[in-house]
Amino acid sequence: MAKCTFSTLEIFLIFLFVMMTGITVALLSLLFVTSGTTENHTGFPTTQIPPATQIPPATHPPATQGPTAIQASPTPSTPEPTLFQNFSGYHIGVGRADCTGQVADIILMGYSKTGQNAQGILTRLYSRAFIVAEPDESRRVVFVSIEIGMVSQRLRLEVLNRLQSKYGSLYRRDNVILSGTHTHSAPAGYFQYSTFVIASGGFSNRTFEYMVAGIMKSIEIAHANMKPGKIFINKGNVDGAQINRSPSSYLRNPQSERARYSSNTDKEMVLLKMVDLNGDDLGLISWFAIHPVSMNNSNHLVNSDNVGYASYLFEQEKNKGYLPGEGPYVAAFASSNLGDVSPNILGPHCINTGESCDNANSTCPIGGPSMCIAMGPGQDMLDSTQIIGRIIYEKAKELYASASQEVTGPLASAHQWVNMTDVTVWLNSTHTAKTCKPALGYGFAAGTTDGFGTLNFTQGTTVGDPSWDSIRDQALGKPSEEIKECQKPKPILLHTGELSKPHPWHPDIVDVQIITLGFLAITAIPGEFTTMSGRRLREAVQEEFATYGMLNMTVVISGLCNVYTHYITTYEEYQAQRYEAASTIYGPHTLSAYIQLFRVLAKAIATDTVANLSSGPEPPFFKDLMAPLIPNAVDRAPVGTTFGDVLQPANPKYRVGEVVEVTFVGANPKNSAENKTHQTFLTVEKYEATSATWKIMHNDASWETRCKKKCQVEAEDGKGEKDAIAVLKQGTSCVLNISFYWHKGLRGHSNATIQWHIPDTAQPGTYRIRYFGHNRKKNILKPAVILPFESTPSTFDVVTTW
Repeated sequence: MAKCTFSTLEIFLIFLFVMMTGITVALLSLLFVTSGTTENHTGFPTTQIPPATQIPPATHPPATQGPTAIQASPTPSTPEPTLFQNFSGYHIGVGRADCTGQVADIILMGYSKTGQNAQGILTRLYSRAFIVAEPDESRRVVFVSIEIGMVSQRLRLEVLNRLQSKYGSLYRRDNVILSGTHTHSAPAGYFQYSTFVIASGGFSNRTFEYMVAGIMKSIEIAHANMKPGKIFINKGNVDGAQINRSPSSYLRNPQSERARYSSNTDKEMVLLKMVDLNGDDLGLISWFAIHPVSMNNSNHLVNSDNVGYASYLFEQEKNKGYLPGEGPYVAAFASSNLGDVSPNILGPHCINTGESCDNANSTCPIGGPSMCIAMGPGQDMLDSTQIIGRIIYEKAKELYASASQEVTGPLASAHQWVNMTDVTVWLNSTHTAKTCKPALGYGFAAGTTDGFGTLNFTQGTTVGDPSWDSIRDQALGKPSEEIKECQKPKPILLHTGELSKPHPWHPDIVDVQIITLGFLAITAIPGEFTTMSGRRLREAVQEEFATYGMLNMTVVISGLCNVYTHYITTYEEYQAQRYEAASTIYGPHTLSAYIQLFRVLAKAIATDTVANLSSGPEPPFFKDLMAPLIPNAVDRAPVGTTFGDVLQPANPKYRVGEVVEVTFVGANPKNSAENKTHQTFLTVEKYEATSATWKIMHNDASWETRCKKKCQVEAEDGKGEKDAIAVLKQGTSCVLNISFYWHKGLRGHSNATIQWHIPDTAQPGTYRIRYFGHNRKKNILKPAVILPFESTPSTFDVVTTW
């Protein structure tokens, strides 16, 4: 961490300015002593890293004392909307914006599977923002649900910096929550810690900027559209959508604790309904614990998975007449304590024998762990995505319609940065333990039954392998005895907390944050809590609020927020060292540390002492990150053609239920994340004779549009395509139906195939499919340029009968 120093002149000028104006200094000029690779993020106060964070027993956790954070307050460049004040309720603003990023030549974030690069798009990804302010505008909070794998620290710091530049101190680290939905089919490449940078195949500034811009735009839209309204809350159980993927670990929790719950997953959905004072719908936020992994690790198409499909269905229902991603109504299906929760409800089976492999090691007698795969309820992964997404949507629709309990009361927010590698955990009134420097265990490399690892590691491994240990020691050095002892019984595969080249491999400084709306508390969790971990945190926070007078609080776990730190299991689950435990990077007492830290925030809010909380040690912001491994290449069209030329045209006529397919001379779709001339890769348009115009019926955010890729046979047993396709139908191999597929050829050549499955609801008439793209061009001695193009092939007719 860089140290902050001020010259004598600066100190004098600051003192003089404060004395003359009597207000907080607007901007401080910071001088850093730095190596040139790190900096404190512009716009935030610099603090010295304190010694180990020590918190007394959970029965009496005091608020951490320290200096109040300095908030720079430049004059906002955007005028504040005039808000009506004399009403009962809140000012509410909702906004949605595209944050898709790069859809080709980038790894999809989530499975860490080698070769799972994006090759097109099934659905666009969106950032959905919700701003709630008190009637007198004295306080406000922001919740943003983003259809990405998780929020990275770099992403949050950049968004906060831009919010400060535009709005001054209105939106800050304490009152803004950024939460990822955890789709495993979104682009990677927006991280700064080396573990994630390596897993992403480098840092993609193209995708990072696209995501930041989308998040900012969603907040800006919500800010501009604020109006008086009311919020209602409802809760209900969702059945048939989830299973626990580590049931043997769950069983390690005390029987007396398990007996208090009817299921080994949290089935409850918590939903907020937002309306204006006329009762007109504005939006919703739903929290439900489920992994968005219906699309498995054979998928290559960017998409929002099951929870994204639920958002799509709800928004299409409310925004009638609008294309997907358009219209005023915003529906966010946010993540919760999903750590050990899978949507693949048929459970794990050995794909070579069909027998169950729901055992402590998730392994098969023949083929080992790579044969043990959990299946969804559909015929393939796309079908499963829609089935699970519709179940979630239907429950949300039911809860929304019957929501009648109004959320009332003041707004509050509390936030701290904490060094999670050095927290003293009070086990009881006399005994303590410590969190650890980060490390990943052998079970991490095994993956899960939702997506097994590339190498033949096994979940539940509690003893290291000398061969792998030797490879690690030679490549990265030996882990210290201190970290090995602290992390027990985890056998350390990667001692990431002791690796710092080219940058630290995992974060030390982590956000903890709570925002409250009356009797509702939203806890922003920087990772993936398991089912029982979430239950314990909710109960502890609720208890802390009650201790200081805030009774009957509803506590929501909001997952994948602000910075990513992998998983958080209970102490008992940690002993099993399945995937989730092996990925609990700060050691066996991680959950206890978080419970203590969130108790501190809850007490501060309940006692109105948030101003006394220290900001904590500020996280770093790294420069010079590893460039993408896949370089930019010039696009080339075959001789005699140009970009967008039709290689395979549509037939003249189709019936409803049939498939239209058109193939074009293509260009790399990642160019479109850099040049945003076009907002979609495709449209399906219908000719309106009365107005002699073309009406867009579908775009690349529509689930009705698909593309088709010739399946590469992946069966390794030599049985051929028939057996490979049998596996495909179970959703464990390559994809058959896709939205916009880009096929990369040699020397800059590529094709794009668009396929439209004509729905039964399609009206007869004349249609066309259009393709939009960008090609990279470079002349000798000149910088590369990205040029837009579009293609409008011949029309075709859709009829109901021949």
